[in-house]
Amino acid sequence: MVDFFKNIKGDKAIWGVVALLALFSFLPVYSASSNLVYVVGNGTTVGHLLKHAMLLILGFGVIYGVHKIPTHFFKGLSLIAMPVVLLLLVYTLAQGTTIEGANASRWIRLPLVGFTFQTSTLASVVLMIYVARYLTKIKDKEINFKESILPLWLPVFLVLILILPANFSTAAIIFFMVLLLCFMGGYPMRYLMGIIGTGILLLTLFVLLAKAVPDLFPNRVDTWISRVESFWDPEDTEADYQIEKAKIAIATGGIVGSGAGKSVMKNFLPQSSSDFIYAIIVEEYGLIGGFAIMFFYLLLLFRIVVVANGSSSVFSKLLVVGVGLPIVFQALINMAVAVELFPVTGQTLPLISSGGTSIWMTCLAIGIVLSASNKNMEEEENASELDDTNPLEVLSGQL
Repeated sequence: MVDFFKNIKGDKAIWGVVALLALFSFLPVYSASSNLVYVVGNGTTVGHLLKHAMLLILGFGVIYGVHKIPTHFFKGLSLIAMPVVLLLLVYTLAQGTTIEGANASRWIRLPLVGFTFQTSTLASVVLMIYVARYLTKIKDKEINFKESILPLWLPVFLVLILILPANFSTAAIIFFMVLLLCFMGGYPMRYLMGIIGTGILLLTLFVLLAKAVPDLFPNRVDTWISRVESFWDPEDTEADYQIEKAKIAIATGGIVGSGAGKSVMKNFLPQSSSDFIYAIIVEEYGLIGGFAIMFFYLLLLFRIVVVANGSSSVFSKLLVVGVGLPIVFQALINMAVAVELFPVTGQTLPLISSGGTSIWMTCLAIGIVLSASNKNMEEEENASELDDTNPLEVLSGQL
């Protein structure tokens, strides 16, 4: 065990925050899973807890394995993984899976283990690495928009187009994160404005197509529109049931909460163990618990920025920002949805919500960040060794 901890490298603060969030997640997941057991009739609370534990154990195995990979290896891996991701997205969308008449082509089932896998989460991580690699390649060069269309924007828009029909919120987050990464990587702002205009145009065409041919993407566009309408103008539309129950849960929690496992709204709030788990946390642990969770995500953001700033190579800086920021951004969106500061999106709370793919891909991204921080620490150690070396000794050794 001692040897195992000696092999753990990278930013210790990130390890600590991730471990604390993962350990805390057992309490709300166990509590909120009673909704799946007694309301939906799916399994047992102990079964859901054991499944969550297994997913987290595998996730930490991913972190440990990935953080041992040298950062520069991810350049080549992204080139190999991008075609694979595109094929998986095509296969996922082609399944035409529906749930209660609505298009839900987000998952593929892994036959050997029985789990479902959401390919868009893998695509988002791979795409951010790919974009970071390209921005590093063109760094300090005069950027020509036409030359960047095929190697940069074609893969980006292919990924977005394949994700959009079944998962608008994920596609929008990926698009925003790519734009942010390109801006930080020095891509000209005038070109980015053109890309934003192109994205809005393609989204408009998609909505018009879905309206003209309703059977092509059942209910998805109508769901988006109803969520946005209920968010901006709740008086003219029927209040969203999920948001209503989430706000009741938060109001019930007060300052210190009702206590662990004592949530009442978990029995009425759909997706209480995943999309709306933050509302259950606030109900059981109050504003103190809610702000504590927010603090740890902001601490994670701070350490990600520290790692990026300490990286010596442009690729490492962009890589850390590209895969690290979406974790915190997704967490903030999840919390904002629960308090009705944002329309309902279906985004989980990283490392806390139940669900296999989201946990694994979050752990993959954290492993990449830790790989970069490990490289930073090794460079600092080498630099300190050189500083401590006596120049006369070096000179005499050379003679």
